[in-house]
Amino acid sequence: MDSREICTDRRLADFLVAYLGAWPDEEGLTVVGSDERTRPGWDGTVRDVVGVATPTGGVLSVRPSVADAVRAAVPTWADVPARLPAALDRPDAVVFSGVFRWTMDPAALPDVGEWVPALDPRVPQWLHPFGGQVLVRFDEDGRYAAGVGIKRHNSAGMEISVGTEEAHRGRGLATALVAQAARWIIAAGAVPIYLHDPANIASDRTARSAGFPDLGWRIIGVGTPR
Repeated sequence: MDSREICTDRRLADFLVAYLGAWPDEEGLTVVGSDERTRPGWDGTVRDVVGVATPTGGVLSVRPSVADAVRAAVPTWADVPARLPAALDRPDAVVFSGVFRWTMDPAALPDVGEWVPALDPRVPQWLHPFGGQVLVRFDEDGRYAAGVGIKRHNSAGMEISVGTEEAHRGRGLATALVAQAARWIIAAGAVPIYLHDPANIASDRTARSAGFPDLGWRIIGVGTPR
């Protein structure tokens, strides 16, 4: 199954076009110069390189000013790790890759959380930057146990981030919250996205159990080592 067959839901295609600048029906690597890479994202940070790779193709979205240089230097996905930093004139940068998942059929698990303001005093600081409402499970004493923040990339796609307090892990709270948040995103007319480090076994397990399959897609970014 290629990326064109997988990308059947209009919301996923709309998200990718808006987020990356294009989503062509072509195999291999497509480099796109997009003004989106010069604008602040969901948290106010400008991400000047974002890629989504499928088993057969995908898009590497960069600032328009460097698009020609990247096309010339990085002809295939295999060339991205070694050649992209220099093409961006960022030789010290490192390319990273994460698992890119989405679903239109989240697991039918019971709702376990409630939507509260991100700045509610009971909500931990890591959820504050998400703004708006966050999805939280409180314990019997009214203290935070687990929660989900929504990265509102655009009206067609929203990304789920989840965290659980150590004392409440192993109870399936993260999985249930992710599935609940995914249903909320779908009802809002968008596609739920879930990204994670390939080495994060807990995130992999949570995603699969919540109904987010791994279809071999990857999210690509560039960072500077500390």
